[in-house]
Amino acid sequence: MGSHAKSWLLEHETAREMLERVQAERPFLLLPPLHRVPIRVGNVVELAGPSSSSKTHILIQAAITCILPKQWNGVSYGGLGHSAMFIDLDCRFDISRFSELLNHRIMEAGSSSKVGCHKMESEAQFARMEHYNEELFALCMKRFLYTRCYDSSEFLATLKTLHYRLQKERQAHGLNVHLLLIDSIGAFHWLDRGSSSFSLEGDNRKSWHLQNVSEAVVQEIRRLLLVHPMLVMATKAVALGNKYSTNELTRSYGKWPAADNQYSRNVTSTDQKLPYREYMPAVWQSFVTHRILVRDTDDDSVNDEHPNNSVFLLEWLMPPVNSLDKFTVTNTGVFILS
Repeated sequence: MGSHAKSWLLEHETAREMLERVQAERPFLLLPPLHRVPIRVGNVVELAGPSSSSKTHILIQAAITCILPKQWNGVSYGGLGHSAMFIDLDCRFDISRFSELLNHRIMEAGSSSKVGCHKMESEAQFARMEHYNEELFALCMKRFLYTRCYDSSEFLATLKTLHYRLQKERQAHGLNVHLLLIDSIGAFHWLDRGSSSFSLEGDNRKSWHLQNVSEAVVQEIRRLLLVHPMLVMATKAVALGNKYSTNELTRSYGKWPAADNQYSRNVTSTDQKLPYREYMPAVWQSFVTHRILVRDTDDDSVNDEHPNNSVFLLEWLMPPVNSLDKFTVTNTGVFILS
């Protein structure tokens, strides 16, 4: 312990390391509808909502904002200029849709820049802009890291080896991963709950159950954040109904040994009312720092600009925000409705 403290005191931080650390601790400037609350590296944001409520589209928009540069070749793109890691547990990620939205953001920024305002006086200028767009698209796609998992054992194995992959990417491209996206965190919950136990590949000595799988997932993400500071965003499919207490989860799942598990406390010290029945274990609930509810609505009165698109509501549950954001999803992205 003493040698560890001494080595920490003797460690000197370079100016570049200090700037990288300070910039990493600054709030993320995410696009609407995630603009109400400042989100920082280290936060865990949960997007809860029923199926087909555009949760994945919100993750995609956040990922595109992360991988786009702030400025490139004199054009402002409003991105963060970092890499993003997308873990697909739902196994329905549409890469063509992602590419389409990324291309639109690139072309939209180019057309609104000073270069675009010159009306492309020559074919050479137009060809040069197309080359810039293709080059930037390829650059951004290199920053987007994707993996797919088909069960909890694959998910845990991915988390355990993710440090080495992120380290390799940082050495190859000189960029840190600032966004970890998980779609969807409860994909294997009911399967794991229904099975008696299973073993991880290469670890046949330990039987895994729903409780220790959730504990291991949270533990691995915590360890990962210590080495690679990131913002974590995870979607979760829920069925909306009456308001339920978060304390109901502890009662329905029995007693969790708090002495053996430092994460087995509830989300908050107060009893939070949710418009859906919570099914994720308390270890995950306590890990979440921000919770958002997304749902669709039949109110099309404010959707005059996009009459053929559904309208969705976004509500901040934790921390609570006294306003609801209405938004729609089009072929070009997510848009807030006034």
